[in-house]
Parts: sequence; structure tokens; C-alpha cells
Amino acid sequence: MPERLLASIENSMPDSDSTVPEGRRRTPRPIENDDFLQGPAARPLRILGEYIYPDRVLREEGVTDTVVFFGSARVAPPPELRQDQDLSGRDYSDAPPERINRYYMDARELARRITSWSMERAEAQGRRILVVTGGGPGIMEAANRGAGEAGGHSVGLNIELPHEQNANPYITPALSISFQYFFMRKYWFLYYARALIVFPGGFGTLDELFETLTLQQTRTIRNQIPVILFGRDFWRRLIDFEFLAESGLISAQDLCLFQIVDTVDEAMTLMNRILAELIEQ
Repeated sequence: MPERLLASIENSMPDSDSTVPEGRRRTPRPIENDDFLQGPAARPLRILGEYIYPDRVLREEGVTDTVVFFGSARVAPPPELRQDQDLSGRDYSDAPPERINRYYMDARELARRITSWSMERAEAQGRRILVVTGGGPGIMEAANRGAGEAGGHSVGLNIELPHEQNANPYITPALSISFQYFFMRKYWFLYYARALIVFPGGFGTLDELFETLTLQQTRTIRNQIPVILFGRDFWRRLIDFEFLAESGLISAQDLCLFQIVDTVDEAMTLMNRILAELIEQ
């Protein structure tokens, strides 16, 4: 295991300058050299860190399974819920129209119900099922917020971006993890995932959705992850999945890789079955 190897290496090295003869200046170790650590030569170390650190955090917090929420960072909460605007510094002037912003409340309520279900039924079976988001605003904020309102914890896997992405204040602090590399963040989105709920979103949301569908279509991922697309009108107008099948570009059975819902009740009906099957395994 990389973690055990690193611990062995670290324990074999001196922790202080006590071994440096008096009168000599101690040469910093590579791990103490910020220029080296942030340079291109140390990229493998940074990548390894984004594997080891999340693994340690999630294990220490007892996370066994996750429900992943994807969706736009641009979706705005209703005006009465924007009291944290000063804290986040977000400007809602360029938010999408209300037909898209309405999904904020749906994501919030769905995450609240899933978290309540987990706390009431899963934890008694030794499973800890947490909501996971990309850690930012919009749909991500809504899901973390809903989980917190249920009295539960939630995970935020944030990414360093030049715009849009600041960690929202509703993530459980111990479970807020920041990434530099998209591919390592995607790995942790799916590693514990037992369901994926995708709300309307842009390029990032579509990238995450289609990567998950492709991994399952090609059977190159260990777990089959149920995918729920939330917002029937949005998804059917955006992507004509049936046309792909009719054109022979995907098989008819590939249409079974996801289900489309339009309400929190519909989504929760599916999630009740998915989660119940999970804890009975």
C-alpha cells in the first residue's frame, strides 16, 4: 500500500536537526522544498497525494457508500436563501432563468431525504451512506445544504479553478477535500458511488455524466452505478438518446443505463429501492 510505504520512509528519517553537526547548516529535505514540490518534477507526488489523502479522510470518517450529485454551479437559490451571498462573494446577476434555478430546491430536498434515510436505516446496518458533491455553488451547494438540514454529514470534492469554484459553506468541514487534478477527483467521485443523480448542468456536468455512462457501457468499472437524470424536459430536449439508438450508435440496452425523473418523489422512489438493496447485500 502506498500509505504504508510512505509511513515507513518517513519513520526512517530524522525528525529534527539533532543529527546535523554543530556549526553546519542543515540542507532541507526534498519534501520541505516548496519549489520542488510545486514544480513539474514532483507532479507524480502531487497525484499520489490526491489518492492517499482522500482515501485516509474517507476511511477515518467511516464512509462506506456515497450518492453523488452532479449539476450546474450557476444555479441560484431563491432570494430568501441567499443570506450567504456576502460570505461567498457570489454575484447572482448572471444566474440561469427560473426554469433552471428551480432545481436548486429539488436537489436540496432530495439530498435531505437521502441523508435522513441513511441515518435512520443504513447506519443501523453498519453502512454510512453520504451525499457527495463537487463542493462548489449551485446544485452542489443545494445538495450539501440539504444533507446538513437533515442533521447529517456530506462530502465536498472541490477543484481549483480560475472561476466559479469556491467551496460552499455547507460541506462537513472534515469532509471538504480540494483537488488540483480533475482525473483524481473523478476517481473519488466514483470509487464509493452507489448512485449518481445528475441535475441540469453545462460542460462539466455532461463530462462527468458521459464518462460514467461510458465506463459502465464498456464494463471497465467494478460497480454498476444507477444513473438518475433529474429534469425530464431538460434532458429530453438536450440529448436525443433514442436517436442514438435508432442510428445504431449505441445499443437499445444502453438506454437502460439511466432513468429520467421529474420530481423529488420519483427520484426518491428509485433511491429507496437502490439503497434498500445496498444495505441488504
